Amino acid sequence: CKQIRVGITTSKKIGNAVQRNRARRLIRESVRHLTEDIKDGYDFVFVARTKTSKVKMQKVLEQMEQHFKALGVID
Repeated sequence: CKQIRVGITTSKKIGNAVQRNRARRLIRESVRHLTEDIKDGYDFVFVARTKTSKVKMQKVLEQMEQHFKALGVID
C-alpha cells in the first residue's frame, strides 16, 4: 500500500463547476497513473490553473511526470 497523500484545490477563477470538476479529474487520474512510480512518504497539493480544464489528459500526465522527475520523486 502506497503512503502518499494528494490534495487538489480549484478556485472559482478556474471557471464554472464543470470546468473545476474536470480539472480535478484530470489531476486525480494523472496521479493515479503515476502512483506506482512515486516513492513512499510524500504529500502533494496540486493547485489547478485556468488552462488545466482545457488541455488533454495526456498533456497533464506528461507535465506531472516531468515535474516529479525534476523533484526526484520518481526515477
